[in-house]
Amino acid sequence: MAVRHPRYSKEEIARRGDEIYETQVRPQVETGNYGKIVAIDIETGAFEVADEILTATGSLFKRIPDAQPWIVRIGHRAVHRFGARSLKKTI
Repeated sequence: MAVRHPRYSKEEIARRGDEIYETQVRPQVETGNYGKIVAIDIETGAFEVADEILTATGSLFKRIPDAQPWIVRIGHRAVHRFGARSLKKTI
């Protein structure tokens, strides 16, 4: 497996990733995918949805070998669950 190196700072990856997720990806994936992982290429906006990080990023790298991924857990503030509060509305 090739070693991948980021071309952007952590801050720039986060800024671009959040912007793409909120403006382009979220409206397409939020319904019916609560808790799943979305891997987004911050350069192209291409994305993959899966149950696990490695599956989502692996699929993204198959499509775009040089992708610069940003990972989001749909409906959550954090990818990993360390007691973080969900964004899902409760009734």
